Amino acid sequence: MPEKISMPEGARKLVSEFVGTAFLLATVVGSGIMGDNLSGGNDGIALLGNTLATGAILVVLILAFGPISGAHFNPAVTLVMYLKGDVSARLSAAYCLVQLVGAVTGVLLAHAMFDLPLHQLSETQRYGGGQWLSEAIATLGLLMAILLTGRVNAGAVPFAVGLYITAGYWFTASTSFANPAVTLARSLSNTFSGIAPADAPLFILSQFVGAVLAFGLYRWLYSKPAD
Repeated sequence: MPEKISMPEGARKLVSEFVGTAFLLATVVGSGIMGDNLSGGNDGIALLGNTLATGAILVVLILAFGPISGAHFNPAVTLVMYLKGDVSARLSAAYCLVQLVGAVTGVLLAHAMFDLPLHQLSETQRYGGGQWLSEAIATLGLLMAILLTGRVNAGAVPFAVGLYITAGYWFTASTSFANPAVTLARSLSNTFSGIAPADAPLFILSQFVGAVLAFGLYRWLYSKPAD
């Protein structure tokens, strides 16, 4: 059963999810802009910079906010933690809301830091079966990294997540968004890290499919054998 959360504790959890998600998106989008500016048109170098910054900030944010909120920063993670019984339905819904608001805030901050128009819509098309399969696999792998590592060594989860996303940028065709809040927010940035708004819904659907599959696989791997 999910534990009962007092009002002050609940507020601290929600603020942690908001701030952490905002910093995550500011890093994802900001490092993409910086990489694109410095790479001289070399997308590989820009992606490398984007990758390293994102993997690094994930380790930092999970270490910092994990003890407070669990450091979900991701509605797909929150869904799985709800299915596990770790968080209540009410808190899960609140987490998803503040994650989305935090993600959009992070994108706006990135735009502001680089003196770009705050309000944008991405024109980067990310569409097709390979992209959707990539997002399902990326999210499944992310949740398995969290669930399986957390089962045996909770302190290693921040590093497992950071390393997994670093790898995911390069082994998936989609560059491993693996996060519905990230996907929606990145549709509001016509920069290196963007995704066209029309392409976001199927990314998000694929991410939730991957998350549910990860939960099912985790349950099976740790199911008790019948007597």
